[in-house]
Amino acid sequence: MRATTAVCQCGESSARVHGRYIRIRRLRDVAAGGLGVVIELGVRRFRCENDRCPAVTFVEQIAGLTTPHSRYTPLLRGMLTQIGLALAGRAGARVAAAVGISVGRDTLLRMVRAVPEPAVGEVEVLGVDDFAFRKGWHYGTLLIDMATHRPLHLYDGREGEDLADWLRDHPGVKVICRDRSSGYAEGARVGAPQAQQVADRYHLWANLGQAVEKSVNAHRSRLAEPARVDAAEQLEVEPTVVQSQKELKIVTRLREQHAAAHELWEQGMSKAAIGRKLGLHQATIRKLVNARSADDVVAKSLQRAHIVDPYVGHLHRRWNEGVRNATQLYREIQELGYPGGELAVQRHPRRYRTGRGHVPAVGPKPPSGREVTSWIMTHPEHLRDEEADKLHRLRERDAGLDRLTGHVRKFAAMMTGLHGDRLEDWIADAEQDTLVPLASFARNLRRDLDAVRNGLTLPYSSGAVEGNVNRLKMLKRQMFGRASLDLLRKRVLLAR
Repeated sequence: MRATTAVCQCGESSARVHGRYIRIRRLRDVAAGGLGVVIELGVRRFRCENDRCPAVTFVEQIAGLTTPHSRYTPLLRGMLTQIGLALAGRAGARVAAAVGISVGRDTLLRMVRAVPEPAVGEVEVLGVDDFAFRKGWHYGTLLIDMATHRPLHLYDGREGEDLADWLRDHPGVKVICRDRSSGYAEGARVGAPQAQQVADRYHLWANLGQAVEKSVNAHRSRLAEPARVDAAEQLEVEPTVVQSQKELKIVTRLREQHAAAHELWEQGMSKAAIGRKLGLHQATIRKLVNARSADDVVAKSLQRAHIVDPYVGHLHRRWNEGVRNATQLYREIQELGYPGGELAVQRHPRRYRTGRGHVPAVGPKPPSGREVTSWIMTHPEHLRDEEADKLHRLRERDAGLDRLTGHVRKFAAMMTGLHGDRLEDWIADAEQDTLVPLASFARNLRRDLDAVRNGLTLPYSSGAVEGNVNRLKMLKRQMFGRASLDLLRKRVLLAR
């Protein structure tokens, strides 16, 4: 049934047909059976009866099928827009071609950019976190409605002033979940002084883990269990000359760099100047200068696990018995369950081939600092029996690590039970302990005490923020080099 009237863009209805044209208006529609569909329309032109309208004539529009100047039906445009939001340009064009729709990647991106951003509305609980456009160089900020987990805004930079401006425009915010960034803390205080700031428990636990690892590394010399020597084996193989184990080249180099960096630092040179003189990166110089001793620098290299480690005792015993053929040693430990290749076995005894001495007896390899940290930071019920036993013996040997484990478990109980009222007592106990990294962590909590106490008392968490940041990273990588801020914002806010 043909309509007798049409509506102009000015909103005036007209029944005066000016003329018609056929086979001019072509609209692409969704594919049918894997084939593209083109609709050809014969439309009429009407004369506008509004004297103030700049358009003298206009073309009629068919509701639900045409829009002014469009070459796509609303159904096809909506489908392509959703493909663009989900997959961006190139991937979206490939998926569209697979279902029979031919479209360019730039067209998809234009459709995404044309979609209006959703209204923010009322927000009571706000989540704030940063993300990296380029890690270490360029950052942005993402705001989340914690009630609906919906992204609200995305902007360039992570300065507190920008957050304060946004909060002034949205005065209904009552709670702000954030990490421990001082910039966001100041922005929240200035922009929404009425809101409660909540420090995220995940970041608190992560910061505590860093302090625990530093404390464990400071007790590195006491991590190894006392060697248990079997008297029968000791009588069976009595080495006449024990050949000392050579130091790894990387360990020697790190010790020399540590000594050179500290010598130049004591002479008054800056870290940048030391880096230029030694030909090292500033981050490396910072690590060397901040280390109290060379042992702190070489710890990770000495603790690095190797596939041969579980079989070193057997290799050394057989070497002292006179078996020097690496292939035979490889076959022996292969029968014991060694999963690696022969080359690693060949490399191990090379350091002992010069001279005729025996290799030193090998005691049990100490656990790495990261392993011990994981034992301390894991709930006792979730530790394997072997790990729990090792941690128990370690606590018996070292009183400092025993106190450290106690502090961590008290903090964990406070965090999981939301007992923020215990925070002051925990901080006081940690500050009085001789564990320097843990005491430093406790003192740092006082700088943001109210937010930390709220984080350990209120049920709010930044988990939804972290999830949206992970999703944002995926969207950013999908677009490769085309992740400009406006396009990224559209996809983050609209692609659900």
